[in-house]
Amino acid sequence: MHQYRTHTCSALRANDAGKTVRLSGWIHSKRDHGGLLFIDLRDHYGMTQIVIPEEGELLKQAERLRVESVITVTGEVVVRENGQRNPQLPTGDIELRAKDITVQSAAEVLPFQVAGQENYPEDLRLKYRYLDLRRDKMQRNLLLRSRVIASMRRRMQEQGFVEFQTPILTASSPEGARDFLVPARLHPGKFYALPQAPQQFKQLAMVAGLERYFQIAPCFRDEASRADRSPGEFYQLDFEMSFATQEDVFGVLEPVLAGLFEEFTPEGWKISDGAFPRIPFADAMRDYGSDKPDLRNPLILKDVTKVFDGSSFGLFAKIAASGGKIKAIPAPNAGDKPRTFFDKLNNWAREQGAGGLGYVIFEAEGGKGPIAKNLEAERLQELRDICGLKAGDAVFFAAGTDKDYAVSKFAGTVRTKIATELDLIEKNAFRFCWVVDFPMYEHNEETGRIDFSHNPFSMPQGGLDALNNHDPLTIKAYQYDIVCNGVELSSGAIRNHRPDIMLRAFEIAGYGPEVVEERFGGMLNAFRYGAPPHGGAAPGVDRIVMLLADEPNIREVILFPLNQGGEDLMMEAPAPIEPARLKELSLKLDLPKPKVTAAPQN
Repeated sequence: MHQYRTHTCSALRANDAGKTVRLSGWIHSKRDHGGLLFIDLRDHYGMTQIVIPEEGELLKQAERLRVESVITVTGEVVVRENGQRNPQLPTGDIELRAKDITVQSAAEVLPFQVAGQENYPEDLRLKYRYLDLRRDKMQRNLLLRSRVIASMRRRMQEQGFVEFQTPILTASSPEGARDFLVPARLHPGKFYALPQAPQQFKQLAMVAGLERYFQIAPCFRDEASRADRSPGEFYQLDFEMSFATQEDVFGVLEPVLAGLFEEFTPEGWKISDGAFPRIPFADAMRDYGSDKPDLRNPLILKDVTKVFDGSSFGLFAKIAASGGKIKAIPAPNAGDKPRTFFDKLNNWAREQGAGGLGYVIFEAEGGKGPIAKNLEAERLQELRDICGLKAGDAVFFAAGTDKDYAVSKFAGTVRTKIATELDLIEKNAFRFCWVVDFPMYEHNEETGRIDFSHNPFSMPQGGLDALNNHDPLTIKAYQYDIVCNGVELSSGAIRNHRPDIMLRAFEIAGYGPEVVEERFGGMLNAFRYGAPPHGGAAPGVDRIVMLLADEPNIREVILFPLNQGGEDLMMEAPAPIEPARLKELSLKLDLPKPKVTAAPQN
């Protein structure tokens, strides 16, 4: 018999009755039933009930053990009596009558309980992550993550992509976030950077003729945490392909994502069929108030500025006359809601920094509410027609300057709030879309300059001709995002592979050729030796698993994440380095001085 186990804690069934077996695992829980002691023994695979005889040293030994102690139990498999079987457990028809217990490791008093569903503070869970990971939900999440990654690999390989590993120690590259820097001991005063993404390397792989590259790539960014973004590091399905159009990239990624969600989504859920909708950036901001539209939400924003321009409702008329916008957010069947519903939304809008949230309620005979009282009947009807409203519906408004899409973005937030309050968001569904045609440039109001609005390495639509002959603010890029349920899974682009187009694109944004050569010379030089048209994307693994696991926080699907402050409380990182190591690295610290608070006055 094996020293530790003949079976796992999920393996035994009624047809094993009478066998002498050995199990190892953690004591999940203990129950004393009048002299009989029951132990639920747990391992990675499942749970088995152990019965300790009424009398003898074995019972005394078991009673002394704390939960989460690791033990090995040898005993006989017996079928549970009728009425004592547990249909919730695969092993619920049997129990193991213990003959011998070996303590492999005794547990001390736990900082929190592994058994049960109680919520504990996140920092406590992260400090004792190895305990937190013993919980059933966490085990399920991480197994799901492993299976999702395996499925990603298989699906990419089936499409002819080959996995390559790009460097972890590389040069600093401006890609939108701060780098993590690594001092180079053999080169004093110089630093490596951990890659924010394998962007330049995967493009160089295309220049090298590797055609179809992918990897499950670790990426490192020194940026703040939020619910859908882990600080420090994350993983993405990174891929690039040569001689590819934008539609070719979509044709690769759509079946991978649709297949993943079909494979790992509970039965009965709905997933976008066929080609995912393509929504131009301008349309997304107009209709949804977001470049990450949640298509489960049926509400569509409407521009009703012309309804109020010159109207008798002074506030909105003044906004329209000054070049601002008024966006309407329909609220189907909200007209029957009590006044407190509208007051609650008005207070919520003020908490968001808005002046309030005006509304009109439509009844059979016309409009109702403060705005309706001050708006001409023909304008109320025009409003009703534009928004497609019927009696019993309501409409809310966001108004003000739309500089940097300010009003549109707030209207998008209102859209989500109203759909949530009215329970309009489609349940048990994953709805994908592509957001395309991002603007290549934007106007920087502070500097008066033209800046890149998204990815400076994207190919401009129209190529060199567009850069030379069109207003930069009208040029769109072959830049795209894929969005699921309002969560951005990936950005991607058809890359700018031509040195002449790249130099001109940067020139428009105020960067001379010497700057481009200095900062991106490696890739630029590679393009001078023959580069194929190429493009790709990099959906985030962590975000995909977060959606599939129905978790609101990305740290619930990562093995050992940092906390919101970018700290590893378990390993106590980041940590100070002793002076000898700093000297070895030719480093001297110049730490910020601690803030001094004034002593209280008597």
